[in-house]
Amino acid sequence: MRNRTVTTFILLGLTDDTRLKILLFIFLFLSYTLSLSGNITIITLTLADPRLKTPMYILLKNFSFLEILLTTSCIPRFLYSISSGDKSITYIACFTQLLFIDIFAVTEFFLLAIMSYDRYVAICKPLHYMTIMNSRACRNFILFCWVAALMIVLPPVSLGLGLEFCDSNLIDHFCCDAAPLLKISCSDTQLVEQMVIADAVLAFITTFMCVILSYIYIIRTILRFPSAKQRKKAFSTCSSHMIVVSITYGSCIFIYIKPSSKDDVAINKGISLLIISISPMLNPFIYALRNKQVKQAFNYSIKKLHPSQRCKIN
Repeated sequence: MRNRTVTTFILLGLTDDTRLKILLFIFLFLSYTLSLSGNITIITLTLADPRLKTPMYILLKNFSFLEILLTTSCIPRFLYSISSGDKSITYIACFTQLLFIDIFAVTEFFLLAIMSYDRYVAICKPLHYMTIMNSRACRNFILFCWVAALMIVLPPVSLGLGLEFCDSNLIDHFCCDAAPLLKISCSDTQLVEQMVIADAVLAFITTFMCVILSYIYIIRTILRFPSAKQRKKAFSTCSSHMIVVSITYGSCIFIYIKPSSKDDVAINKGISLLIISISPMLNPFIYALRNKQVKQAFNYSIKKLHPSQRCKIN
């Protein structure tokens, strides 16, 4: 029998200051509400408007769905912990949360890479775009993202279930994350740590290189366009995706590239919270404000709901 004495973990969160907790709760509640409403709006528009049935918006719809899943897997539990003061989480609930967060995050990385490939085909091979990025190809790409994420995440999480926790049950984070869990385990974690590193490299570096290569070809192609108007139009079709990619990958690079130290733990937790709360909130607004077709679809939907109102987003 295993000598596992820990059946419940304690999530230390971000702060014990009561005033900061109140501010943090308000901030997270508002960001979570805006994230849900923004991403649901994007999904609804892409489902309802026939002009948004193209491959780009099919991928965007699935990206918004993933954003909802990712933020919901963490933020509501953290809001409950702040409001009730209950920082405990059961062993099963902790590993379930870890599994879902990792699957949704890794799936997002692969989907961002597919979205960059979509922009590459649209700009570099426009005559073959509808042949390459047809609806069947989009479905296969999306399925690939989920399967790849499951294959990457399930092995280390499965091994992690075999770890024993004897001496401490304090997780120095606001959600169940692999790094703080491995720190408090009294088992030999070397194999799990190696698998986590290998999977992180596979998911992060591979997708990041795909994004970089796609945009190298995209920028090279755009710079060859004869007129400034054509170049501006081509850049505008990629701008939303480039901003989202910069926010997502830039935040992760900030956390994992710099050397870790004791003082950096709080900063890393803060950046992690921003990734999981602010990015899902900003992304739908980035796409809505910088994309003419999304704005037109939104205006059209408002006019259908309120025929007497003439609403236009400038």
